[in-house]
Amino acid sequence: MPSIVASAIFAIGIVGLFYLVRDDGPPMSNGLWIPAAWLLILGSRPVSFWFGMTPTIDSPAGYLEGSPFDRALFTVLIIAAFAVVISRRNLVAPVLASNKLVLLFFLFCAVSILWSDFPFVAFKRWTKSLGDLLMVLIIVTEPDPIGALKRLATRLAFLLFPLSILFTRYYPHIGRRLTNSWTMETVGVATQKNGLGVDCMIYGIIFLSMFWSVYRDREDPSRRRRLLAYGTIIAMIVWLLHSCNSLTSMSGLAMAAGVMWLARRPLRKPVLVHLAVVAVLGISVIALFADPGGDLVESLGRDRTFSGRTLIWSLVLARQPNPLVGAGFESFWLGDRAQAIWDALPNLPITSAHNGYVEVYLNLGWVGIGLLALLLLLGYGRVIVVLRENSQTGSLLLGLFLATLFESLTEAAFRMMSPAWIFLLLVIIGSSKVLAAEPSVEREPSSMSASGQFGPWAAEDLEYIDESEIRIS
Repeated sequence: MPSIVASAIFAIGIVGLFYLVRDDGPPMSNGLWIPAAWLLILGSRPVSFWFGMTPTIDSPAGYLEGSPFDRALFTVLIIAAFAVVISRRNLVAPVLASNKLVLLFFLFCAVSILWSDFPFVAFKRWTKSLGDLLMVLIIVTEPDPIGALKRLATRLAFLLFPLSILFTRYYPHIGRRLTNSWTMETVGVATQKNGLGVDCMIYGIIFLSMFWSVYRDREDPSRRRRLLAYGTIIAMIVWLLHSCNSLTSMSGLAMAAGVMWLARRPLRKPVLVHLAVVAVLGISVIALFADPGGDLVESLGRDRTFSGRTLIWSLVLARQPNPLVGAGFESFWLGDRAQAIWDALPNLPITSAHNGYVEVYLNLGWVGIGLLALLLLLGYGRVIVVLRENSQTGSLLLGLFLATLFESLTEAAFRMMSPAWIFLLLVIIGSSKVLAAEPSVEREPSSMSASGQFGPWAAEDLEYIDESEIRIS
């Protein structure tokens, strides 16, 4: 099929997907379009790429400079997001007050700029990291945060995944990439296959949750067309995951889906959810660090070095400048240290440790790891609280939380401006708001709106959970 004909067919299909969910609640607020643009860029490629302006990063110096065009664009989005947050300061203040630990983490990141070898670069990157926090604050201060998240994800997915298939099949110079081993890999709208895999994993979890909710709502008059729209995207995600062969994302989506299904069961018990989470993460850790023969990994079609990741980890850990506080915020992959790593891996130019926990350790040391661990414990405790009150919302948050932890085992998912990091922040901060009305009553599908989502959360129905109130049991 000629590419122009395929483009026309896909364009009609994208319009059709939007038409199928045309009445899924109130339209997106003006403020919500800012995080939509932010996530669209981070889930695909820098805008400068589409205009042919992206500099070639063939040295650490190129990575340090970045693209002035993209920097200016992100600055505009951050300023716009800051204006929205200021206009909602009465709503934002209690959210921030109940998330002091998140603020402490960002504060330590700012303090770590003082010992960075490139403090000005680190400062610029820290201001960009505030953009992630601002986008999350916009979403969680919407009248219906979960509904806003689902509408946001729907609009983005209707663009990201059809275009990824279109580029992969009919524009291979865009949708595929030549690797260092001289093989072609599927990247879709992303820059590399693991980026596409993260998109598939995150949005796959959200769409599975929406599909299950709509499937249970037999009274929804738009049920069939919504199932068709959501099912189409899920099918596209499965095809793309198979095509790009991102094992981490495939496993993360499958494991998260299994735990979500268990968490949504009417007769679920918290202890079963805890055991499922421990089992999923435990198997992953065993495969990484306690399987010397590599049998678990090789059974999934990967070598025991995780495509060279174990070599990278040993190499970068040996160059940690300060085990206690690290190299400084986003500063490890700069200067002579990064050049030495590139020289040691001449055919593998990397700018991350391909492990979220190692990446935090390199930049922020054991102090950063400790703060991250506290954040994860806080987030998990909050998710369990939400799960007890509302299995549908809680299972969605649990799936996103678990997938991020799993993804971080082989990718630097805790880095600023990473979709996985943004959704993790969204889970931690967003789950501090739970329904206070009828907390002990499980809501039935009939109480949902036509979109398979719960109705807007009125201000008087919101309750903020502070860190001190979290208890995991």
